[in-house]
Amino acid sequence: MIIALLLFAQGAIGQQAKRPNIIFLLTDDHRWDALGAMGNNIIQTPHLDALAKRGILFRNAHVTTAICMVSRASLLSGQYMSRHGINDFNVDFKPAALADTYPALLKKAGYKIGFIGKFGIGVKNQPDTLFDYWAAKKEGQPPYELVNQSGHLIHHTDSVGKDITQFLERFAGKEAPFCLSVSFKAPHELDGNPPQYPVQRRFKPSYENVKIPDPLTAAPQYWDSLPAFFRTDQNIGRDRWKPLLSTPELRRQTTRDYYRLITGVDEVVGNMVAQLKDLKIDQNTLIIFMGDNGFSLGEHGLEGKWFGFEESIRVPLIISGGALPKSLQGRSSNQLALNIDIAPTILSAAGLGAPSAVQGYNLLAVEQKKLPARKDFFYEHTYLGSPRLPKVEGVVTEDLKYMLYTEHGYEELYDNAKDPHETVNLAKRSSEKTHLAKLRKRYEELKREVK
Repeated sequence: MIIALLLFAQGAIGQQAKRPNIIFLLTDDHRWDALGAMGNNIIQTPHLDALAKRGILFRNAHVTTAICMVSRASLLSGQYMSRHGINDFNVDFKPAALADTYPALLKKAGYKIGFIGKFGIGVKNQPDTLFDYWAAKKEGQPPYELVNQSGHLIHHTDSVGKDITQFLERFAGKEAPFCLSVSFKAPHELDGNPPQYPVQRRFKPSYENVKIPDPLTAAPQYWDSLPAFFRTDQNIGRDRWKPLLSTPELRRQTTRDYYRLITGVDEVVGNMVAQLKDLKIDQNTLIIFMGDNGFSLGEHGLEGKWFGFEESIRVPLIISGGALPKSLQGRSSNQLALNIDIAPTILSAAGLGAPSAVQGYNLLAVEQKKLPARKDFFYEHTYLGSPRLPKVEGVVTEDLKYMLYTEHGYEELYDNAKDPHETVNLAKRSSEKTHLAKLRKRYEELKREVK
């Protein structure tokens, strides 16, 4: 009997050891095409491109709300904003809701959990005591220049890299697996008047002699075509456009700095992957990389996210690492992947089911054809409202996009398959009445379902 119990215990430990380590990497304001693997021939992201080559590159990944605190709550909970209810920078997870986030569920299942960087949800009640390792200041937006314990200035991206190194040294190779969530501030602007892009000194020469093309919809006619309630200097997207993107020279400088910050992130990712190999845990580690929302670099005469344009809602997404099933390595996926899918994907990788309130699903199960791919999703952005940020909701399908500015009853319809830059609003064309009617109906259905 004793021998049998010992064998059972050894088997349980062996099974536990096989559970993968999981690392989730999140960038801030990282648009979908600011990645070499996504076809950008200017930006230098060799380490992220290598992850994509060895894993799954999701070419059609989006967020359900393009603003940091809402998207981060959706990433942790697997829920739309309409369900998790976090739509303000000072609102945090209540204890019951926090207990159903992926880090808390993994900890309950025996994982060691860590968080590094910008938490971005609430300020006063951030859940530092939940984590076995916490390296995040309780503030809404961390500065780029930090003072380390030695009293020296360190860039936020470099600080995140040092904390990753420390976490891995402490938790790698232990009996319990780990889940590390990393949130970079980069390439988010440094808020201020004017906003700035503080770049690490070593990356300042990068892209200096590279030609940065102007976006098609940066031409004035595309801003001028927007409705009067939107086309105002009070619009935050326009307000921030002025000091950063309002001339070709400013636009090129801002884009270069934006790319430099992303290249800084890429360097940290490369160092992390090398450390995983040195620690001999790379083959039992799953790595997920995503942006919390996109970012307009002058398209439609705007700077920032918030609205329903592709630059705002579409993001990079990679799932890679040695723990990814061999059959899924080295592939490109066109499935509609969302930020609400991250939590259930992570939980499934750890052998756990998702709570009933989760609205996303396991992306790997879709790739393995165990689940059908989604055909559309609901988009919502209700923070602030007009005139600063006009509220918008809508439906995004594989080809079409319907957006409704709910305070004004103004509709947009884009055929993203034929018009990827969203240059022509088809909503008032009689030839599109059928499409419009179907999408209006689907919008009402999804609006009810997401609550």
